[in-house]
Amino acid sequence: MLDAIRWDSDLIRRYDLAGPRYTSYPTAVQFHSQVGTFDLFHALRDSRKALRPLSLYVHVPFCANICYYCACNKVITKDRGRALPYLQRLEQEIQLIACHLDPAQKVEQLHFGGGTPTFLSHDELRQLMAHLRKHFNMLDDDSGDYGIEIDPREADWSTMGLLRELGFNRVSIGLQDLDPTVQRAVNRLQSLEETRAVIDAARTLQFRSINVDLIYGLPKQTPENFARTVEEVISLQPDRLSVFNYAHLPERFMPQRRINASDLPSPAHKLEMLERTIEQLTAAGYRYIGMDHFALPDDELAVAQEEETLQRNFQGYTTHGHCDLIGLGVSAISQIGDLYCQNSSDLNQYQNTLAAAQLATSRGLVCNADDRLRRAVIQQLICNFSLEFAEIEQQFNIDFQGYFGALWPQLQGMANDGLIELDRERIEVLPAGRLLVRSVCMVFDAYLEQQNRQRFSRVI
Repeated sequence: MLDAIRWDSDLIRRYDLAGPRYTSYPTAVQFHSQVGTFDLFHALRDSRKALRPLSLYVHVPFCANICYYCACNKVITKDRGRALPYLQRLEQEIQLIACHLDPAQKVEQLHFGGGTPTFLSHDELRQLMAHLRKHFNMLDDDSGDYGIEIDPREADWSTMGLLRELGFNRVSIGLQDLDPTVQRAVNRLQSLEETRAVIDAARTLQFRSINVDLIYGLPKQTPENFARTVEEVISLQPDRLSVFNYAHLPERFMPQRRINASDLPSPAHKLEMLERTIEQLTAAGYRYIGMDHFALPDDELAVAQEEETLQRNFQGYTTHGHCDLIGLGVSAISQIGDLYCQNSSDLNQYQNTLAAAQLATSRGLVCNADDRLRRAVIQQLICNFSLEFAEIEQQFNIDFQGYFGALWPQLQGMANDGLIELDRERIEVLPAGRLLVRSVCMVFDAYLEQQNRQRFSRVI
């Protein structure tokens, strides 16, 4: 079975390295300022000619309260009026991008992220969705995957009703941990009742999918109290769970400086939390998709993995990797054909650039032939836990073992250690290696040796 995982503490200790999460290859660390709006217009033209379907990501950066663990691009403010000038520029960006696309290009996927998208008022959400529908070919038959991130402290039944009315059919709910001691340590007080109310509303209103986010490794967490959180979450029966490893990088993310490092669980306790979580979720019928993600067997992600059609992009695991991904809003990333590009991460710069009727593209990269090849290899490994050399050889007209000959000793070492099975035809990630699939992917990353590993979280 694809979801079989074997816990091997010795392997984890040896291969639990810092490395990318491979929501893209090359990763965003490789983005540079030589990519700009001209490259974006060129990619949009190619997308229009090919009539490729679209996936839209809309970034809403505002939060009313700060969560100390957060590494997202956000603006903390109690002033709801801060959203208005941002929305004006966001609507301007939508218009500028859409005029370079064909109205026949359908938006198969939509995701509102943040920040806290429900920071926006009901009227603002209505207006933003109306603007998107005016300029993009949005589906109105509920067949699209239209999702939004929810903070249960910022949503109620009326909010959920509005979101369903606007066409959203998936919700991702931030929870992180239910223990009040942990919540106080990260400045996110959120009751089980608040979370349950939002999930009940989503079910009653027939949202198609509910995802819950958890984080292990937060201050004051213990294997025992985190196991209680997981037990409570299982009782809520979400369709998917994301169980993230907290990466404490206070030198990069200022809010994390408010966390007392002495309150963080030890590496051994973090491993115990993950091991217990896997046992609990597996016993409850969830399948391990990979990279912190779990889903019920009938969920679209689990079905796609079984059928080997699962893909991965900046949205995480997805069934819509064939779409061109267009990022809208401050810091948003687009992936259009072989182009990756990112908007300015500075709110004022983003707004001022659009005020001058210019797009806010600030950096990116265009994939070369080697990037495309390695991207395909990493995608297969991280989504399917297997790689058929013949498929890559046919697609890219190479001899796999010849092209990657220098990597063979590393791969052979992983095979000897029981992470993978390696022969002349394929790589199979074994049950003991599935939690460490990032480490296998890192072997094929041509840029990794040049990078500062401290920029990345550890595999486990």
